[in-house]
Amino acid sequence: MASFFGRMLGRRRTTILLLVLLPSLWLFLFLALPYLALFVQSFLASDELGNVVLRPTTEHYRDFFTKPLYYKTLLYTFEIAAIVTALCLALSVPLAYAIAFKIKRHKELIYTLIIVPLWVSYIVRTYAWKIILGREGILNTFLLYVGLVDKPVEAFLYSQWAVVIGLVHIFTPFVLMPVYTAFEHIPRPLIEASKDLGAGRLTTFRRVVLPLGLPGIIAGGTFAFVLTLGDFLAVLLLGGPDSLMISNVVQNLFGTSDDRPLGSAIGIIMLIIVLGILEMTARAERAYGSTDSQGGRLGGVGR
Repeated sequence: MASFFGRMLGRRRTTILLLVLLPSLWLFLFLALPYLALFVQSFLASDELGNVVLRPTTEHYRDFFTKPLYYKTLLYTFEIAAIVTALCLALSVPLAYAIAFKIKRHKELIYTLIIVPLWVSYIVRTYAWKIILGREGILNTFLLYVGLVDKPVEAFLYSQWAVVIGLVHIFTPFVLMPVYTAFEHIPRPLIEASKDLGAGRLTTFRRVVLPLGLPGIIAGGTFAFVLTLGDFLAVLLLGGPDSLMISNVVQNLFGTSDDRPLGSAIGIIMLIIVLGILEMTARAERAYGSTDSQGGRLGGVGR
């Protein structure tokens, strides 16, 4: 009997070891090792043709912070990411509130219909906006048909706002999911207590729903902001020459320009920025979550 249990314990340990080792090996080979190679390459020099030279240097990091092309493109990327995040939240928060608190029947069906676009290829969704906003697209055809314009509007496609519209459509479901989840987990007795204390709908939302749902709102906003920072395909298909974002710069450095050390340096800088954003938002989520759980932000509802 003892030997039987010993074999069972040995098999269990082996299974647990495999379950830990295999994912760890996968992460090391396809995540940690490429990042390490990128980090090492960012400190190597390159000649006039962009070929890597085995000579350590920090010139690529200096170039990023001293050449306007790079740091201004990063600032422009932050601007686009902030606009996209604000619009995604402006759409997601009211919609999530309506689904969580107002809709009683077919709630799951409506939620599923909203996240259905996630099942469609990212490229297909981006091309769909290209078809809608193009010179001979659906929008221009409609405007010509109703007589609002006498010739196709060229400004719809290949512009900053075409990029924003496409990214908002693509990332809104990512924002909606954590916001809706946070709203759905708010105890309904708190809503009823707020109403019993004489608070109106706006006051209840501001004093009860918003504080308790803030961790989900922060998570959704983080999704939109970080995903926009790393996007390059929507900008490539919908944006014009003035809509270049930092990911497009990295793509060009690894492709057309063939300056991999500089591209690696920008990639490492972006990685540090994204990790910093994730750390700040994680702290904000923990801070608001712990405060709300203690009821610290729910005082004075009836005032």
